[in-house]
Amino acid sequence: MKKNALICLAFIFSLNLLAQENISEIKSISDEKWYGAYTAKAFCNTPLKDITFQPYGPNEKLNDLSVDNRGNQAAPLLISNKGRYVWSDQPFAFEFKDGDMTLHSNHEKINAATSGKTLRDAYLGAMKLYFPASGKMPNELMFKMPQYNMWIELNYNQDQPKILKYANDILANNFPSGVFMIDDIWSKDYGNFDFDPSKFSNPKAMVDELHSKGFKVMLWLTPFVSPDGKEFGHLAKNKAVVLKKDSTKPAIIKWWNGYSGCLDFTKPFAVDWLRSKLKGLQSTYSIDGFKFDAVDSDFYSKGSRVFPNDDTNTNGPIQAELFGKLGAEFDFNEFRAGWKNGNQPLAQRLQDKGYSWDELKLLIPDMVSAGLIGHPYTCPDMIGGGLLSNFENIDYSKFDQELMVRSAQIQALMPMMQFSVAPWRVLDEKHLVIVREAAQLHAKMGDHIVGLARKSAIDGEPIVRHLEYSFPNQGFESCDTQFMLGEKYLVAPMTVKGNSRSVKLPKGNWTDELGKKYKGGQTITIDVPLNRLPYFINNK
Repeated sequence: MKKNALICLAFIFSLNLLAQENISEIKSISDEKWYGAYTAKAFCNTPLKDITFQPYGPNEKLNDLSVDNRGNQAAPLLISNKGRYVWSDQPFAFEFKDGDMTLHSNHEKINAATSGKTLRDAYLGAMKLYFPASGKMPNELMFKMPQYNMWIELNYNQDQPKILKYANDILANNFPSGVFMIDDIWSKDYGNFDFDPSKFSNPKAMVDELHSKGFKVMLWLTPFVSPDGKEFGHLAKNKAVVLKKDSTKPAIIKWWNGYSGCLDFTKPFAVDWLRSKLKGLQSTYSIDGFKFDAVDSDFYSKGSRVFPNDDTNTNGPIQAELFGKLGAEFDFNEFRAGWKNGNQPLAQRLQDKGYSWDELKLLIPDMVSAGLIGHPYTCPDMIGGGLLSNFENIDYSKFDQELMVRSAQIQALMPMMQFSVAPWRVLDEKHLVIVREAAQLHAKMGDHIVGLARKSAIDGEPIVRHLEYSFPNQGFESCDTQFMLGEKYLVAPMTVKGNSRSVKLPKGNWTDELGKKYKGGQTITIDVPLNRLPYFINNK
């Protein structure tokens, strides 16, 4: 079955290429490595052995940006450690063979441009031309304090008493208040933007209480519209929904919670309608912002292994780009899927990951990749991952609490930090103390992180940086277990089970969080007991 699926996908890609008349051959420079295009390395639950990390290898399979966003952000950008970049305003396909890159586009002939000699030079050259700094950023609280998402604890059973209990538990367990996200589903139907009265007896009072406890409140939404709801008929009548390809009939799209119609953001009526609904929630209930979910390529084009749909009259990239433009109007926002919109004031979250050490290994590679395609305001996945099945019917005698601690530590010194599974439910006191310390460290570093976000809004540079970006030509091309937080901090968390690790220090002078000094330009081995998150200050 798997073999047949792969053959089918290869055939689909081949058909796409027949229509892509512009083919560009980009010959490799000596020791050149290429990065970009995707934040995620693969879809969730892909075995680690099957995942290709960045930089891309000399023989990389065909990747088509028009139909595949890997469940996360994507951009028509590739950059190299030799100062070259590739950009197109439209999606393209790319592959590598014997180190040389081939680009396929049905829009234009794409050429590589040169803007310097390093990865940073390449990024800056492309950024200044195609996605310059906007001068704006999401609300500062999203960086300063942890975020709490109701998905894992409440899943599809969001209701007022349970939400208030979770908020009270946060404070009772001495975790900082922050941003509170009410997830799927708080209304009666998808596309309906009224609180379900059977679950929320007084939503305004609930929001007021959350505000009084120090939380800002966000609501989850998607572009999907239940086809049997009254909203669908209204939107279809006004030609505001996605249609079947070459048809006047609305498309019914398969997604992770069934089959639905879908707003078409190329239609001004759809954008205005959704904006009015969201503004109404803000004025009526004092909602602070919104979590904008979906708009993956799978939903609009044929060929997905996960959500098999027929082709529609639109495509994922344009829907994601326009969805993001609407979301940028709200300073409390979150997006998981995205296209372009580089350096816009959007909080981009990594796709949901499973609760495993293999999935944990993807957090740093995905975060640095997000920065390299123009998304500085990125949140890692929920601490412990976002897969509901991992936290149901837990056998606590076998539950790996060390993994939860290391997941929290990795996020503590990233731009944003988000909880979903309640740590106090799954951890004993020993491990809970350490996770709480990680949350408090993030809050303590909040002003510094906000300062980096403000700087990024002006200069367009990533907050979380690849070591090759910051320290070119020192052997960091494939470094995927360390990252820079701005220019000052080198962070080297544990990404594997154990209590020691090696750290490669760039040239210069460094001081670790314990006060120990090191001369750079060497690889050291350090002890990392469970309560330690190693980071090093760049003394230059």
